[in-house]
Amino acid sequence: MTTFGMAWLAATIALALHVADEASHDFLSFYNAQALRIRRALGNAVPFPPTFTFVPWLAGLIGGIALLAILTPWAFAGSPWTRPLACFLAVLHVANGLGHVIGSLVTKRILPGALSAPLLILSGAWLGHATAALE
Repeated sequence: MTTFGMAWLAATIALALHVADEASHDFLSFYNAQALRIRRALGNAVPFPPTFTFVPWLAGLIGGIALLAILTPWAFAGSPWTRPLACFLAVLHVANGLGHVIGSLVTKRILPGALSAPLLILSGAWLGHATAALE
């Protein structure tokens, strides 16, 4: 159970560092421009993907990180209900990290959040592995 708890904690810390990376490198100006481009391509019929302003975006992410931190003792205890959440978090971390890395390669510039993306990928992979080991 300790490995699962440590992987959960590492994923939570990696997410906090990633949010700090994005916030300090003006991620929203890049993201919102892409979201608006996608909306135009979809005909503006549906407001998807959403756009954000800084304070609500950051507050929501901080709240999510705080929730993950609060759940850490249950992860260390190996509570079965944390496993589906850990699987989701692992996939989300790896996909998000790869998105930043691939996006940086495609655009030939370091995108906001790309510096911490390897931490997301590694912590997500570790959390996925630790979760699978519990089965």
